[in-house]
Amino acid sequence: MTNEELWQSALGELELLISKANFTTWFKNTFISALAEGMVVICVPNTFTKVWLEKKYHTAILHALKNSTDNAVIGVEYKVNTGQQPEARAAKTNSALLETVPGGGVSVKEPAAHNFLTNNPLPRSVNKYGLNDRYQFESFIVGKGNELAHAAAKAVAERPGTVYNPLFIYGGVGLGKTHLLQAVGHHILAQKPSIKILYASAEKFTNDYIQAVKNGQAKQFNDTYRMVDLLLIDDIQFIAGKEGTQEALFHTFNTLHQNNCQVVLSSDRPPNAIPSLEKRLQSRFEWGMIADISQPDFETRVAILEAKCKERLYDLAPEMLALIAENVHNNVRELEGALNRIVAHHQFHQIPPTSQTIKEVLNSSTYARRRASLSSQELVDHIADFFHITVDDLVGKSRKKELVLPRQIAMYLMREELSSSYPNIGQELGNRDHTTAMHAYTKIHTAIESDSGLRQNVDLIRQRLYSEV
Repeated sequence: MTNEELWQSALGELELLISKANFTTWFKNTFISALAEGMVVICVPNTFTKVWLEKKYHTAILHALKNSTDNAVIGVEYKVNTGQQPEARAAKTNSALLETVPGGGVSVKEPAAHNFLTNNPLPRSVNKYGLNDRYQFESFIVGKGNELAHAAAKAVAERPGTVYNPLFIYGGVGLGKTHLLQAVGHHILAQKPSIKILYASAEKFTNDYIQAVKNGQAKQFNDTYRMVDLLLIDDIQFIAGKEGTQEALFHTFNTLHQNNCQVVLSSDRPPNAIPSLEKRLQSRFEWGMIADISQPDFETRVAILEAKCKERLYDLAPEMLALIAENVHNNVRELEGALNRIVAHHQFHQIPPTSQTIKEVLNSSTYARRRASLSSQELVDHIADFFHITVDDLVGKSRKKELVLPRQIAMYLMREELSSSYPNIGQELGNRDHTTAMHAYTKIHTAIESDSGLRQNVDLIRQRLYSEV
């Protein structure tokens, strides 16, 4: 296994543990420059990154490297390297956020189409519109959990501006929202090469707006976002509570919609569940089509693994694919990370994969340890943060509607994820009677079957419980 493959395997595990913002910030332009006698040398772009990785992420990095080499790595050193990285074979990365660069390094794919605030060149494989070549309809695996969103995206791509405008796709982390957004862009661009397209994250939209106000570039900002035929904005939930940004987006949306220009948005939750979102924006997001993406079922997970193995020219027997799919089920990104670790493990040790070795790799993953170590306090903290309420409110006596539902979800998840007894659940959440916990569990368990919004929120909370550090 090359240094590049080892680092990609470790990054696949780290991505599941570290928030998207931190992962993007601290692992950009990093790579392994040497591996000898169990010591790994990781090159970083500057001293600040070196100090931060040593202080904050050293333990996680060491564990990820050990998991990828069956404990063959005994230590990690960090070295500042501002020069040219050595040339090596480029390989596909398992991460939607990272792009392989020569020498086993990675650079973060920042959607930078029409970036009038910075002059940074676009990463390889990202075109001038901010679209990544990997995200095409042809490479999207359709299953029960995403068939509606896929069909809606295809319809929009075939007839932009005339059906489902806007198209609003929501779902949990790593389920394919970005893939569908960019696939729409690629399809339309292939049909009409002269069309004006802009893909941006909500964070980039916000930052561009702030810089425009700061530098007196309002006209330039408006021209960038309003003079396009297709606007794709990812993770729209990040504009929640940002009044100026919402104002700018409101007028941008109105201009595009009136001109029959297509708008496609993605979020981790439906419009009516985004906190602090202006009602006028919520109503506009609901004008067209709202489609959700849920966790892939078993058959879809197997199909995804088959496709990823084909991309890597790596063969795994059907029973081995089924074994992975049975044990990894939250999202596509997690599936890719698990597959990447399995491939790296067997290539490094030069052994053929077996069901037993695959089980060992899966059981040794940091994700599995994270799941086993989850505490009730962590669960409560995550739920309070998700609903933008305080822990005191969550466990308090108030019977307000906006507090009762989060409290019942907390009781449900404590039972499902921690196997807590009903008396213990009641005690943890404000010294309530065990019958209250039983009622809450039954209510949420029943409602999830028919309420897609509730099911989506519970799934999203589950993902956050096990993927954030």
